[in-house]
Amino acid sequence: MPAPRSGGANHAQEVYLEYQRRSRTPQTPPGDEPSRFAGAGADAHTKLGRSVDDLRPALETLATRLYEAPEIGFAEHGSVRELAAVLIQHGVEPEVGAYGLETALRAQVGTGNGPHFAILAEYDALPGIGHACGHNLIAGIAVGAFLGAAPIVRELGATLSLIGTPAEENGGGKEHILRAGGFDEIHAAAMVHPAAGAKASPIWGERTTGVRRIAVTYRGRAAHAAGEPWLGINALDAVVSAYQSVAQLRQHILPIDRVHGIITDGGAAPNVVPEQASALFYVRSGEIDTLRVLMDRVVDVLRGAALATGTTAEIEVDPVPPYLPLEPSVELMRRWAGALGERGRETPPSPAVAAQAGPSTDMGNVTQFIPAIHPSIGIGGPETVHPHHAAFADQTVQPSAFAAMTDAAAGLGAVAIDYLADGALRAAVDAEFAARGGRYRWES
Repeated sequence: MPAPRSGGANHAQEVYLEYQRRSRTPQTPPGDEPSRFAGAGADAHTKLGRSVDDLRPALETLATRLYEAPEIGFAEHGSVRELAAVLIQHGVEPEVGAYGLETALRAQVGTGNGPHFAILAEYDALPGIGHACGHNLIAGIAVGAFLGAAPIVRELGATLSLIGTPAEENGGGKEHILRAGGFDEIHAAAMVHPAAGAKASPIWGERTTGVRRIAVTYRGRAAHAAGEPWLGINALDAVVSAYQSVAQLRQHILPIDRVHGIITDGGAAPNVVPEQASALFYVRSGEIDTLRVLMDRVVDVLRGAALATGTTAEIEVDPVPPYLPLEPSVELMRRWAGALGERGRETPPSPAVAAQAGPSTDMGNVTQFIPAIHPSIGIGGPETVHPHHAAFADQTVQPSAFAAMTDAAAGLGAVAIDYLADGALRAAVDAEFAARGGRYRWES
């Protein structure tokens, strides 16, 4: 059953008024000026870039093999073995099955002391359309960044981890790792996501929505739909009523909110009054408080449909962990932008917005817990072919995608060594994170 409501209609009004106040205050980006910190230095970046370029054939092979054998979340057994094999070939012994998850991976180089940076890999695919979100490239970027940075990190007296995170698409693998303590000793983290076209994400980074899932099953009473319909209680009517009521709710939600759902069970036969019917809804919002409020409102709608139809409702909130809004570190994004510039790629100006609606990622949970970034890099091809479009999977194994993967690996590795080498940069990253409120863990 759902968690207790966060305060009812009055609380919702308070949250919405506060959002309205912020959204009507002119918002300016944190700044697109270059990073003012020294980082690891030009020589280290050059060494890193050459190492990543040398790794390119292995990274292309890895990305291609994942593309050819896509596996969905928590079933990425072959995929994680492919990552482990590349690491072993380059002298790093990974742990497969880390954090209590069969398809999670952990590898580490450095002293085990001092500052600790983590590079994150994803490698799960989408049902039916394979690597249409480009996680095969994410894996290649992460492995390339980790191996390219490893020799430099060993000289810094610091620690670098590679964390393979399963089930970004359907299971919240990063939140599972967070709950297992996987990020407790890590000070900052980063990963890079492929995107349509040829552009990188802006210096401010991307702000994704948080998402919660709400499953509902209505139970009524079966009857012959023609002979004795008056003896039935129609569970499908409850689902239809709930779906339509959610649609009516949409005109009264915030611009950063989204609700969408499907009917997962509508009954067994037309001549039988359905005694059971089910639906699944995704509830998204750009801020944590507004996400809680929207969830409460949708749950109320689902309960109301049961009352209206005489059915009972079994409501399950968060059958998988909720995904939180992404809050990237501006200081680390500046390092990313500078490193991409060294590879001949530019980052576009940051938009002057406070939040936005759109997709979600469990990397948001990590950015709420430690300073972290989740930039994107365009992999070429038509700008109309976006992630989660079937054709995007094929684009991930084109030459332009492999070039972007290599540049992103060099850029991501540069962010890691800059953070580990420069105490002033770390202090600035920590200060920015503290000003935002510091570590946040979701509690239902």
